[in-house]
Amino acid sequence: MTRDMRRAWFALAVLATTVVAGAPLAQAQSQEGPTLGGHIGFVLPLVTHAGGQTINNTADQFSIGFPVGVTFKGSGRMAFDLELIPFINTAPPRQTTLTVHPGLIWKLGHGWAAGARLAFDVNTSDWGFTPLVNHSWPLKGDHGFFKAWFIEGDLPVRFNRPVNAPSTNAVTFAIHAGLGF
Repeated sequence: MTRDMRRAWFALAVLATTVVAGAPLAQAQSQEGPTLGGHIGFVLPLVTHAGGQTINNTADQFSIGFPVGVTFKGSGRMAFDLELIPFINTAPPRQTTLTVHPGLIWKLGHGWAAGARLAFDVNTSDWGFTPLVNHSWPLKGDHGFFKAWFIEGDLPVRFNRPVNAPSTNAVTFAIHAGLGF
């Protein structure tokens, strides 16, 4: 079994364990039962520090991601959110990647939330975690499917451990905005 296959199976096992372990907790917290929601939007990495260099992502190597998430909520403050992010990076070599991003989000009140996600970049040697702070505002009136819009500050921390190449650690500041349902 290749190293990438082992990582994929490990990521799947962590995700399945998190979902299965969180379901009884969500049911115990909610007398009405869990609810399902989600979000769609875009994420712009602004500044990255890696390998002793700081890179301006908007000018030096533009990249953009399009996150789509599914959220499982109970009646308590905690929710499990599974996000998939296809990223487009325009710096040579141009590439498109996919990040699997499961995490836990806690409501803080007054539209604020904070959380942390695990991060697994498919078909690369990158993995890590992403702390985040989010603020949302309800959409007034009837907007159909969408219930709120949000903006979020993310701090992705990634560990790159390629075979036969130097290891690097990257920290990025990113802005994520979108619509919730």
